[in-house]
Amino acid sequence: MTIACGNPPPNNNNKVATPKPAAVPQYNYEIVKTYPHDPTAFTQGLEFRDGVLYEGTGGKEGDDFYSSLRKVDFASGKVLQKYDLPREYFGEGITIFNDKIYQLTWREMTAFVYDLNFKKTGEFRYAGEGWGLTHDGTNLIMSDGTHVIRFVDPDDFKTVRTIVVKDENGKPVMQLNELEFVKGEIWANIWQSGWIVRIDPKDGKLLGRIDLNTMVDDEQSKNRRADVLNGIAYDAAADRLFVTGKQWTRLFEIKVNPK
Repeated sequence: MTIACGNPPPNNNNKVATPKPAAVPQYNYEIVKTYPHDPTAFTQGLEFRDGVLYEGTGGKEGDDFYSSLRKVDFASGKVLQKYDLPREYFGEGITIFNDKIYQLTWREMTAFVYDLNFKKTGEFRYAGEGWGLTHDGTNLIMSDGTHVIRFVDPDDFKTVRTIVVKDENGKPVMQLNELEFVKGEIWANIWQSGWIVRIDPKDGKLLGRIDLNTMVDDEQSKNRRADVLNGIAYDAAADRLFVTGKQWTRLFEIKVNPK
């Protein structure tokens, strides 16, 4: 009898299958209530505080709309107070932290700081583009249109740390836009889509996707000027969530449910 030398053939029965990544949970929505929204507002940032909305809008010289910071009665859509940015600036995301309003600009690499009466009290410079802005109670949280989110010191606007946002397959989630901090998560509009993503602020892991495409389609079918979904505001005191879009005629209070 001949005995073969060398290594035995592999035992395919002992192979360990690579587990598929867990799917990111998806959510849909129900509309709780609808409110008027100024259709001239090219919404870039939205914040709820003390019963009113604060809204940052975009636009600059050459556009038919201009950048502003607004205080809005959300129930009626009436603009209670408005500050117009200089025409060379395109306003972006806003947030309110320690009784200061912070407002980014798109490509001007400048953040403005105001008191709650819209008096400008300072400004900071930063590298790259400015898109969305929120905070976690310690740092400002900023997006720039990529898959990277920066945590920024509110006192000097220096980057403290960054997270990279990837989907369940490891692919970068790009075009992160308007941000809101909701119950310990970062929620972000994905520019040019009807999706909001929920992000773990510790490591950038996707925690969920919220499908608002039906809302977008309905608004755009009724409003020829309606641009993309953009604007998330959370009322923590009453646990209410508001969303809108650029030049939308409506602000929606919604409830998010598993899909």
